[in-house]
Amino acid sequence: MPNRTFDFNFLATGIGSVPFQDVAATCRDILHHFPDMPFWPQFVQRSYAEDMYIQYSEGLPLLEVNEKKRCLSIRSSGEREAELVSFYDRFLAHDTDYFEISRDYGPGIYELLELIGQADCIERQFIKGQTIGPVTFAAGIADLDGKSVLHNPELLEALVNGLAIKALWQVRKLGESGRKTIIFLDEPYLSGFGSAFSPIERHEVISLLQKVIEYLKERSDTLIGIHCCGNTDWSMVIDSGPDIINFDAFEFMDYFLLYSNDILRFLKAGGTVAWGIIPTAGSAGDESADNLEDRLFQGFKRMYEWGIDPDVVAERSILTPACGMGTMTPEESQNGMHLLSRLSGNLRNR
Repeated sequence: MPNRTFDFNFLATGIGSVPFQDVAATCRDILHHFPDMPFWPQFVQRSYAEDMYIQYSEGLPLLEVNEKKRCLSIRSSGEREAELVSFYDRFLAHDTDYFEISRDYGPGIYELLELIGQADCIERQFIKGQTIGPVTFAAGIADLDGKSVLHNPELLEALVNGLAIKALWQVRKLGESGRKTIIFLDEPYLSGFGSAFSPIERHEVISLLQKVIEYLKERSDTLIGIHCCGNTDWSMVIDSGPDIINFDAFEFMDYFLLYSNDILRFLKAGGTVAWGIIPTAGSAGDESADNLEDRLFQGFKRMYEWGIDPDVVAERSILTPACGMGTMTPEESQNGMHLLSRLSGNLRNR
């Protein structure tokens, strides 16, 4: 459970993906809208290399990129053992630079940091990054038998370790800004957890998430969030030990608040809730800051009824879009960022 408390007071940030093409202009826009907690953008419509699976694949063993299908698979290789040995040599030597996200795969990281470095020395608090979560990553890659890597213990361990050290590289890179780092593990796959088609058990999910979380906490002071844009078992997510949980508060507020005992335990231990209040799919497009604020306060009031002080709710609240904005039109995404920034300002001014 989290034990580090920060006063977020409704600061806003993004999830990651955006529909834009201009790297520099997008990063400037992000710094304008979210100066206290900017995030580096993933340009998913610009390059296959920024697909959420492919973007984090550099340096990981036995992975083959299919550019046309924008997916990863396990490569047939007579050097399988040699590749795994080479990978673990780098991993055990803590060679984080080897596991970097290169500029070709993540230009938003570099551009955002360069812009922050050029800005006036105004002290700002946070900077947010993100990585694909271990469950989603493994579930989306097929081994040579056509089965998910979730069912291949040897490959699963290697890929989860690889994601962990790549996240550590990201923490250290973002830390060059002088800001407190926050890393979200993006786990859309958990939206299907508990269905008849889910091939993984609760304790396995917790174990995989904990491997990455504990690896980062042992080697950095970053804050770690878990983002899931659908309905899931939030007690399971909380039990894995993140500092922040991020959910779709526009569509799934009532479902999330069913986990009152777990959320109460999480908040009392210093945890933070990131409310995904800006819809990214299926909305009518006529939302306003006022009606979104009303929707948020329906959730806040439920927490007040549990005995949580309103000041604590404010301190432990971040605002985000419901999910990444990569599937939206550029105009919709621009409007969403503006609305999120305005909503954050309104609540902070209270």
